[in-house]
Formats: sequence, structure tokens, C-alpha cells
Amino acid sequence: MKSIVLTGGGTSGHVTPNIALVPRLRSRGYNIYYIGSKNGIEKQLIEKEGITYYGIPAGKLRRYFDVKNFTDIFRIIGGYGQALSVLRKIKPDIVFSKGGFVSCPVVWAAWSLRIPVIIHESDMTPGLTNKLSAPFAKKVCYTFPETKKYVVPEKAVLTGLPVRDEIVSGDKIKGYKLCGFSGNKPVIMVIGGSQGAENINRVVRSALKELLGTFQVVHICGRGNVKTGYENLKGYKQFEYVNEELPDIFACADVLISRAGATVLFEILSVKKPALLIPLSRSASRGDQILNAESFKKNGYSDVLPEEEFTEKSLVDRINELYRNRNKYIKAMQNADMLNPAEKIVNLIEEVTKR
Repeated sequence: MKSIVLTGGGTSGHVTPNIALVPRLRSRGYNIYYIGSKNGIEKQLIEKEGITYYGIPAGKLRRYFDVKNFTDIFRIIGGYGQALSVLRKIKPDIVFSKGGFVSCPVVWAAWSLRIPVIIHESDMTPGLTNKLSAPFAKKVCYTFPETKKYVVPEKAVLTGLPVRDEIVSGDKIKGYKLCGFSGNKPVIMVIGGSQGAENINRVVRSALKELLGTFQVVHICGRGNVKTGYENLKGYKQFEYVNEELPDIFACADVLISRAGATVLFEILSVKKPALLIPLSRSASRGDQILNAESFKKNGYSDVLPEEEFTEKSLVDRINELYRNRNKYIKAMQNADMLNPAEKIVNLIEEVTKR
């Protein structure tokens, strides 16, 4: 029987695309294992899928000076050693890496053991982890057509980003019930990312008085970011994090406010929901979300509000404008060329495994 090791972690965006591959891999007879960090978000998400999970030490790779770089190098070395041990035990036919700093030692260990590796890049420009992993990979899958110029041509495969099948099968009525909403007002869904987004949370809450006159607001605000004092505010519902409930909440939403990580963007595209994107600024990131958001705006899928212009007034004005013009965005998304990413990636896994 064929076996595969999936790896990736740090945020849910490095995990949920792997989960999207699981049903197709199982249907083709693969035994699936996962290597992630010992205490990352990936551990609980993967164990819910009934997949054997191996946790290894994970040291963060940084482009800037930080005293933690000196201690994390030992975690990376330890992670490499443990990944070697796990891979020798499992003897997989292939490793598929979705990125995140935990995945580098796994990719390097697989290459050392002559196990073929495929990696996937979600964002427009490759992150540091995938830059360090690409030389050891047989194939590099990528999400945006613009990414092709950053990848060695003979390794490059445009696949898009796999999204879980259940994302598009949510129940609108269940979504209303989860949030305690009625069908009398349109619903704004706010997504700050699995780790939350402090600025988005703050501005959305400051604008609630204005927003709730027209909309109902469901706010996914990140772990530890649910604020007390809002429990009895009619038309407003907070969640720290959602997983199984996500499809139903998507189904009941009319418009979205979101960061611009690639995973959430392609979930938004799959469910055809107009979104106001607030990408992380260059001062807080390497600028990948800005490029992702610009691509979606250029294609007519979403509107973009830069972090530097994100205020209570601009939020209210732009979300009202987005809702008025929602059909324009929906039509553009309906005309999008969907690549069936999960099927394409699993076909590629089969092809590389046979070689």
C-alpha cells in the first residue's frame, strides 16, 4: 500500500490545504501520516481527521536579526534529526509540504533519504521556507499565475490552492442559528486569520454601532481575542476560531471583511462571496498579502482597503459600497477559471510516486 507524509504548520493556512487533499488521497489507497510541530495549531486540526501525527521541534526561520535565531537553530537541527527518524520508520513513497517553518527539516530529511518531495507555494512570491525547500523538491506547485517567474521552470506546476470540499456545502439556516441571527438583515463575516488580527478586531468593534444599523456581524477574532461586554449586543456574534462551523457561517454571510492570506482568499473565491480585503502591511509582513489582494482586485473578485487607510469611517463607507455592488463581484467570481487544485495535486503526487 502506498504511503504519504504531509507536512506544514504554524497557521491554519498551512494546514487546511493539506486537509483538502485527504479524501482524494484516501480514495486512491494512500496511508497518510503527518509531521508537524509539537504544539502548533496543526496538531489538533490533523488529529481530528484521524491521521497519525508526529510532532517535532520547530525553530522559526527569520530574515532579520533576533536573539532567538541562536536558540532556534538547535530546534531546527533537532527537528531534522527527529524527521529523519520518523521517515525511516514510516518509509513513505513521497512527502508533500505545504510550508511553514516546521516543514523545512522534513523536506531536508526526505531528500537525505531519497524520498521524493513536492512543495506548494500559496502566495504570489515564495516565502523563506519554500525558498529553502525548493532545491530539494521534485516539483513546486504554485497558486497564482504570477508566481511562475520565481520557480525553476522544469519544477513549476500551476495548480491553484486546494480548498476543502465541505467549504462550499454550508447550510445558510444553520449559519443563522449558530450566530443567533435572522434573515431580516444582511450578514458581514469578519475573518482576522487563525491567529487573530488586532487592528481589524479593534476597528470593527469601534464601527459596530454604525454597522449594526444595516447589517448583522459575525466576527471570527482569533484565540484569546473574544471581548466581554458584547454578549447581549443584538446582531453581533463573536467566535475565537471556527472549523466545522465555517461552511455554515460562509453560507449565511453576504459580504466579508478579511485579511488576504492565500488560503482564505481561495475559500472566499470558492464560496463566491464579495470581500473587503485588509492585507497585512509591509511593516508587519514581507508584503505577500498585499500582492495577493492586488491580484484578487485586478480580477474583480474583491475590493481592497490598505491597512494604512483602515479606519472606522473608511470601513463603514467601503463595506456599504461593497454590498451595493456585490453582484458585480459575484459575477466575476462565477467566471473565474477554477483549476480543481486538489485533483491536480493528487494526480501530480501519483505521477511523481510512479517515477
